[in-house]
Amino acid sequence: MEADRMGFLLDAVTQKKFEVQRETVKNERGQRYDNSPYGLVYEKVSAALYPYGHPYSWTTIGYIEDLNRVDVNDLKNFFLRWYGPNNATLTVGGDVTPAQVVKLAEKYFGSIPKGPEVKNMKLPAPVLTQDRYISYEDNIRFPMVQMTLPTVPASHPDEAALDVLSRVIGGGRTSIIYQNLVKTQKANQAGAYHSTSELAGEFTLTARTFPDKSLADMEKELRNAIAEFEKKGVSDDDLEKFKASAEASFINRLSSVSGKTSTLAAYQTFNGNPNYLKQEMQAIQSVTREDVMRVYNKYVKGKKAVILSVVPKGKPEMVAKADNYTVDKSGYKAPADQYAGLKYVKAKDTFDRSKKPAAGANPTITVPPFWKQNLANGIKVIGSKNDEVPTVTLLFTLQGGHKLEAHDPSKAGIASLTASMLNESSVKRSAEDISTEMEKLGSSISFGSGSESMTVQVQSPVKNLDATLALLEERMFSPKFDQIEFDRLKKQRLEAIKNQSTQPTVVADNVYNKMLYGEGNIRAVPVVGTVQTVENISLEDVKKFYQNYFSPSVTNLVIVGDVEQNQIMPKLAFLNKWQPKQVTMPSDFKTAGIDKTKIFIVDKEKAAQSEIRIGYMALPYDATGEYYKASLMNYVLGGAFNSRINLNLREDKGYTYGARSGFSGTEEAGPFTASAGVRSNASDASVVEFMKEIKRFREEGITDEELAFMKSAIGQSDARRYETSFQKAAFLNNMLRYNLTPDYVAKQNEILQNITKEEINALAKKYLPVDNMSIMLVGDKAAIKPGLEKLGYEVVELDPDGAPIVAKVEAPAITAEPKKEDPKKGKKAKKEGRIF
Repeated sequence: MEADRMGFLLDAVTQKKFEVQRETVKNERGQRYDNSPYGLVYEKVSAALYPYGHPYSWTTIGYIEDLNRVDVNDLKNFFLRWYGPNNATLTVGGDVTPAQVVKLAEKYFGSIPKGPEVKNMKLPAPVLTQDRYISYEDNIRFPMVQMTLPTVPASHPDEAALDVLSRVIGGGRTSIIYQNLVKTQKANQAGAYHSTSELAGEFTLTARTFPDKSLADMEKELRNAIAEFEKKGVSDDDLEKFKASAEASFINRLSSVSGKTSTLAAYQTFNGNPNYLKQEMQAIQSVTREDVMRVYNKYVKGKKAVILSVVPKGKPEMVAKADNYTVDKSGYKAPADQYAGLKYVKAKDTFDRSKKPAAGANPTITVPPFWKQNLANGIKVIGSKNDEVPTVTLLFTLQGGHKLEAHDPSKAGIASLTASMLNESSVKRSAEDISTEMEKLGSSISFGSGSESMTVQVQSPVKNLDATLALLEERMFSPKFDQIEFDRLKKQRLEAIKNQSTQPTVVADNVYNKMLYGEGNIRAVPVVGTVQTVENISLEDVKKFYQNYFSPSVTNLVIVGDVEQNQIMPKLAFLNKWQPKQVTMPSDFKTAGIDKTKIFIVDKEKAAQSEIRIGYMALPYDATGEYYKASLMNYVLGGAFNSRINLNLREDKGYTYGARSGFSGTEEAGPFTASAGVRSNASDASVVEFMKEIKRFREEGITDEELAFMKSAIGQSDARRYETSFQKAAFLNNMLRYNLTPDYVAKQNEILQNITKEEINALAKKYLPVDNMSIMLVGDKAAIKPGLEKLGYEVVELDPDGAPIVAKVEAPAITAEPKKEDPKKGKKAKKEGRIF
């Protein structure tokens, strides 16, 4: 397939197909850039940092005016110039025979003519003679200031030292920026990082302030952080932390086949050596304190920067400083035309490419070998040896999480806030000291909370496992629950919740959940809570939640890594001291019924895109029953890239960057949802196409070809389900959570291979109730409502919290006796009609 693309794509490209894909790219730009908070930051900084015409002076997605200007011939010329085998790296990883791979590569790629020569490009770093202030207004809550300085390309001798410098100034809890800005609540988020690409690098300092803070003051704070580094310098501890973290990062990157092949491909492409990993690690391990101070003096101290202000719409006065720079195109010289005289030369083969090789048989997937052990206090443990990388992963899952907040919905969000507090200081050590130790170990310990559970995720190199587990014990059982830390986290949480109103996708998901679950169901409330419920939470509430619900009796533990059962369990003996408590789980969650399909609109004024959610409350999870079979049924409807829904809305109509559907049940019923972010002016048409595809699939069913595709695609992809340690841990955790037997994977495979067309069609009729679904859109009401009202559904307006908006109707003045209707004359009912 990849060889066919390289050698014969131009045979298949037409102006019509080009136009559809152009609309898809526009939708991607709208979704990721224009309609996303802070989405234009990189584009604005790049345009100001690099000379006009530099490859990095614009983003790869381009501008709408350029997309409108080009046609299919521009695409063909670009393809002919750059997409040749002499400009490609083919990397294959997995259970393959190298000699066979080479033979296949020669067969399919060998006859494709090479393209024009591609030379490595080298450009000088940008030179800034003064600070360049730029700004733009965005639909945001938190004003942002960002300073960006030019540095060095990837693999430059100074890259690693600059990485250390960015970590010390603004990377993590112990950094200067975190201590001075985030911990003191001067900024909501702040940090520094160093990023490199093939031709250039950038050193960036950034801060998002609270709504009432000055960006001019925040710029001063960032400059003060730089000055403080000069006084403080870099310590041996800083270097030790960086080097250990870098080593752990490299190991994690290589834990999957995809990670290995991507790493090899990148090194070959940009360094000419697939084994460059050793040299990169050597460069990192060789960094000295003197190196860090040298690059500070060379690239940061006293250097000019691009300083971007992003301010809320209508508040241009908030910028750090008035704009003093616009892009200068006067010195631009267009490069020599590289597209003149290009000719398409077809490959000449000795075999028939039209005969597609048959896919191999679906691999036989077996559950990773595992062991089980139950502790006396109720913890259920499951483990699996994985010696591919020298690490150990532990995943604790405590049942409950957000669900437990049903006991007191007035304090929804407390589970998530409790998890955040467990990531802070212990009785023995500050959060910063704990962070320092973990970085030195190359380890991580993270507490979190979701709709069904709280989690503790631990990852550690095998060599540092004992020290990591000592930190884990400290964090789990000796949290400090400090009032100052609580006040900071609560403030950040409240601001984050308020900020959700600027994010259409979050508004859409929250309102959709409220519609499906209904009042009185805790699942109708966001996991992080609301402003009202979080305001109600005190530190004492967090302590009580921890005391009542942090219990071994509801805890599962999964262990995956390069360690045997008899090695790891003695190291976890401290868990036996954890005293069990009775935890009562809320039950009997009622959901909102849907009497008939309606359209609901949440207004997002002047939004370039609309977020669509369509669905109803469907099924609880099961591994081998109706839920699993319904998921198979959905695959060709909306569960794959080339599903009916995505091919229609993206590939055929160009309304969206991506559309999908799926089931998402847990122990209790979960929803079936079809969703997409679409162009605003295609909102009504997108709803029509969504409902048309769902209705057509329900009435006409799956085709023989689609059934065969589904079986092959899902069967082949199953081979990647248990690749990394975290994937194995999630899989084993699922077994414990749902009490699954080891043969459930084999049963799923049997169902997959034997399910019939008739079974799929019966499932579609049963679980795609087109007349009992909610259709919800978040978009510009003024632009989308008129079209939606013509579709034949009742249209209901909701506020951003999901409450119906009741139109105020003034009573008409009575000027005369109202005329009485003749009761014998019946009113003619208006016939309801729909467009599909």
